[in-house]
Amino acid sequence: MARGIANSTGELKRLAIVAGHPVQYISPWLNGLADKAGIEVKVFYLWDLGVSSAKDPGFGRQLQWDIPLLDGYAYQFIPNRASKPGNSHFFGYINPGLPSNLAAWRPDAILLMNYAFLTYVLLLLDPRFWKVPFIFRGDSHNLNRTPSLKDRISRLFRNLLFRRFDACLVVGKANYHYYRDAGVPASKLFTGLHAVDNARFIDAKKSAALEAGELRKNLGINREIVIIFVGKFIEVKRPLDLLIACAQLPAHLLRTAKIVFVGDGPLKETIRRQAERLGLDGVLFLPFQNQSMLPAVYSMGDVLVLPSLSETWGLVVNEAMNLGCPAIVTERVGCAYELVVPAQTGWVFPPGNTGALTQCIEEALSDPERLYQIGENARRHVLQFSYDGITASLQQALQHACHA
Repeated sequence: MARGIANSTGELKRLAIVAGHPVQYISPWLNGLADKAGIEVKVFYLWDLGVSSAKDPGFGRQLQWDIPLLDGYAYQFIPNRASKPGNSHFFGYINPGLPSNLAAWRPDAILLMNYAFLTYVLLLLDPRFWKVPFIFRGDSHNLNRTPSLKDRISRLFRNLLFRRFDACLVVGKANYHYYRDAGVPASKLFTGLHAVDNARFIDAKKSAALEAGELRKNLGINREIVIIFVGKFIEVKRPLDLLIACAQLPAHLLRTAKIVFVGDGPLKETIRRQAERLGLDGVLFLPFQNQSMLPAVYSMGDVLVLPSLSETWGLVVNEAMNLGCPAIVTERVGCAYELVVPAQTGWVFPPGNTGALTQCIEEALSDPERLYQIGENARRHVLQFSYDGITASLQQALQHACHA
């Protein structure tokens, strides 16, 4: 066991983690966290999306992940009384049983994985926990914020609420500036760069290469360079920008490429029709792929494109890079400022600028050998973004919060 963080009685610190629902990016980190951090951990979930079949509004379909999300740590589901559960609105989490269950467990500190919903706000204001230190981990940034009355009100609310946190975990540069803009002093900020389960993707590399070959064969892809879009087909992710950009490529380069959309969502048929209007006959689709198939998807791809108008981080980029697939992302994707190093591990362009996106794709397609090397650079670079780094930041935050 890692060296423990003890409370005043010499026992291990009891850390309660309050999270919306089990997430495929976070659950593997929680697995074994207690031993690695030298603390006692219990997770309180506010919704069961991901472990029971529930409709995800972005994918527009029933969703249940096919990897273990609850292994290796203690947890409890708190009934959610919201008429429409989820993080699409302030009242998506209404969990009146949370405070009593938390109080019964008697945590030494509480880590929140969100704050902008009713349940979290009520918890922060609950007098039963005024003497319990709160830690926050989120990945928000201000990259897509525009001055407005609504934004000023939101900023004021955030600044007041963030005074309640004794420490915050920082996932990257844009997230750091978000906290500082919210009035959080630098002394309360502890950095652990955003990560996915690198080991799972690395361990799957060999089998993923074989499965990727089958995917390419089934899609009718031969030697073409594969551009992939992975995620929800929704407006904010701007999948149509990828089509417009590819339509502007020189004809000889366009012939060397296939564009594969992987996922689902309300824009699926719009993407099909737009591809036909633009005369793009190299556009292919793979349906929603569960977690166990993602290594093969990224192995099939030669470059990932994430043209989002807003993306807190873009953890699909971490996943892709683990399989040697570099990324092209917009300046409003949070990982653009650490994970995507221009012309070294990928490319960055202004959101909505399809001409700039065309230039990035053209550079990627024009030299396949260089593209492969950039993918190898990305594979090595992403190893710096690990669960161990997040755990270290949590340990530092706990030491600060519990001894402040």
